[in-house]
Amino acid sequence: MSEKTIALVTGANKGIGYEIAAGLGARGWKVGVGARDDGRREAAVEKLRANGVDAFGVPLDVTDDAGVAAAARLIEEEHGRLDVLVNNAGVTGGMPQNPTEVSIDQMRVAVETNVFGVVRVINAMLPLLRRSASPRIVNMSSGVGSLARQTASDDPLAVGPISGAYSPTKTYLNAVTIQYAKELRDTNILINLGCPGFVATDLNGFRGVRTPEEGARIAISLATLPDDGPTGGYFEDAGLIPW
Repeated sequence: MSEKTIALVTGANKGIGYEIAAGLGARGWKVGVGARDDGRREAAVEKLRANGVDAFGVPLDVTDDAGVAAAARLIEEEHGRLDVLVNNAGVTGGMPQNPTEVSIDQMRVAVETNVFGVVRVINAMLPLLRRSASPRIVNMSSGVGSLARQTASDDPLAVGPISGAYSPTKTYLNAVTIQYAKELRDTNILINLGCPGFVATDLNGFRGVRTPEEGARIAISLATLPDDGPTGGYFEDAGLIPW
């Protein structure tokens, strides 16, 4: 069994996920690059290794039960445990996003990845996380999932554009994470939500104002919490986000 801290980051072949993997790897951790595209995953692993990161690839489609189970078996067979899980993979569901126009299929795609995918991966990896001395789970959310922020202004665009599929999945993810925190409160597993801010990625057509490196900071912070750190929290770089 490795003495290094072992982490898995989903959706880690590019953007924020890649920078989370790079940041954790820079701390001397062994980092699993979870991604469904074989070519992009292996390219990311090679790039990370070239930069000194102890990276390994994990074939992982968070919407596929068998694939997620296989990923858990791979980590168990090769590493014996998991110390940190960062659930970063996400999709918008596509356009349009006005609730009067968005299709049920769009909403279903967004929920399947952004919520059900997170639940699927957490539950598959929990037995491995329970073997860790200081297990951490980080669910990448967004400030657009805050109902307090969404309703705090008369400006309908105050917290991002109108979003009938994507934003509600982040609110749903927030609610589910609270329930995990309640169930796991008597364990040593800390689970928290992180908002990367408005990062320039292909998810938003690179319109964001933050870099992926900046967006990765909150996940790295929550992944490296001390044993007496918070659980069930909703954070951005500036601190707690109102629910």
